[in-house]
Amino acid sequence: MSKQNVENMNEPDSNMKHETYPRTTQASSEEKGPLPQEGTYGVVGVCGVVGNLIARVLMDHGFNVTCTDMKPEAECRFGYTLEPYLKKYNPTIYFSGHPESFLTEPDYIIPPPSLPKTSKLFKKIKESGTKILEVEDILKRVKPDKPVICITGTNGKTTTTTLLKRICRSAGLKPTEHGFRDLQGNIDYIPPLQGRLNGDVAVLETGTFGFPEDLKRMVKRCEPSCGIMTNITPDHLDNDQDFLSYANIKGDFVEYLKDKQLIVNSDDPTLWGLIKSKNCSNMTTFGVNSKSTVKSRKKCWCGHEISIDETISGVGYYECECGLKRPEPDYLATDIKNGGFTLKTPHGSLRLNPKIMGLHNVYNILGAVAGAVEFFRIPLKNVKEAVESFEGVPGRLEHIFTFNGKDVIVDYGHNPAGVETVLRELKKVYDKLTVVVTISSESGASGDDEILQKALELADFVVPASSSSRRAAEKHLPNDKIAMTSKSREEFKKGTLGATQDQVIEGLKKGLKCDARAVVCLGEAAFKYKKAIVSLKTIEL
Repeated sequence: MSKQNVENMNEPDSNMKHETYPRTTQASSEEKGPLPQEGTYGVVGVCGVVGNLIARVLMDHGFNVTCTDMKPEAECRFGYTLEPYLKKYNPTIYFSGHPESFLTEPDYIIPPPSLPKTSKLFKKIKESGTKILEVEDILKRVKPDKPVICITGTNGKTTTTTLLKRICRSAGLKPTEHGFRDLQGNIDYIPPLQGRLNGDVAVLETGTFGFPEDLKRMVKRCEPSCGIMTNITPDHLDNDQDFLSYANIKGDFVEYLKDKQLIVNSDDPTLWGLIKSKNCSNMTTFGVNSKSTVKSRKKCWCGHEISIDETISGVGYYECECGLKRPEPDYLATDIKNGGFTLKTPHGSLRLNPKIMGLHNVYNILGAVAGAVEFFRIPLKNVKEAVESFEGVPGRLEHIFTFNGKDVIVDYGHNPAGVETVLRELKKVYDKLTVVVTISSESGASGDDEILQKALELADFVVPASSSSRRAAEKHLPNDKIAMTSKSREEFKKGTLGATQDQVIEGLKKGLKCDARAVVCLGEAAFKYKKAIVSLKTIEL
């Protein structure tokens, strides 16, 4: 049931465009144990991400819930996720304000973490005498009631997570889903709350801002029994951050799960060195058997640099003088031909012919299959159909259309290793390739420079569409490979979004004029403005 109330206390909107959450939260209640089923729980900010999830978690666990938000119902961004709950649980929801009755009738009120304790609304809640619960109270007192697996790493998290959930569904298991459209949802309170929604299993993508303790808090809140680690690369580093210090943030993930269950890419020397240093007790490894023609170097935990015969960026065959050496993986992809491969496991072998292309996706498939078999105990023979019918994650090497014989591809890749991997794989398919760069790197100018350098090394033509990539490209002029655009002169950066729609479209139009078999548009902006890109298939250049 929905109720309108126009009372406006002039408080911050719980559905702010960029919600911010405290790095540490002091639980307001000293009570321990499960939340009482008796009484009513009032949730403030049901149109925001955290309030929305808290309300749905409480309803799924049988609690009586009432909600409010400053937004009118028509402007409730995530209202579509509430629709099934309105029909199933019939909660009271007050839109457009917080009526006096809401402050006094519930037995508990949960404000959003973005609401300042100095705000007028928070003070009114406190003065009402209703007991206040914080998000941490909900997480500590409403436990996950299903198997939980967390997936982390610098690259490949989303594809591995999405495929593993697909395998689970094919086996008759329902994964929990946060359900937010156009919201990846791998940070802050989203994964731990998602894991407490209705479902048979929880498969949670878990990211990090790259700050110490970030991942530690995340994994403790999610309470997994198993974790998958894809790789560790320096792509998300701040300019002044040491790589091994950054890599050690992942050590908190390993520390939490070292006596539970870990599934790791042992072809990554940084990741394998971290695992060896923690003396993990229950571990499954995955990797590939592939010829390597590229060599690189990566710092070992002992301080020496390791020479790597790379399969993909930063990953491959290695051996350090300290004794760290690539082990033979438990889940091994071998005989890789025409996109297919033979999967060898402790439970037998089978041939897989996936639709998704690229050696990086072979690694993602290995991690997902190992998680399905080793943690969820899904028989190996049952994963084949799910893997082979999986068409990938939107925005990951996604073919959009063909224009005058040129394939137009969009990829969300936004860091140096991701860009390098995508371009390497595409060059195996296309003899001549154009890259449109819409990226503004998380690592700042150094990341922009590295991305541009990778593009110049691997592509035949490069179109810097974002202002950040333009600045990086200007350092390489004159260069016959680089095709500049006029709109890239306009400064634009919004979080990790590096280009405007106009910059993306102008860049792609320029790219389509280059003499290549395919044009790949890279970055968050390429994915965000995919509909505008689709409209180009009917234009005259």
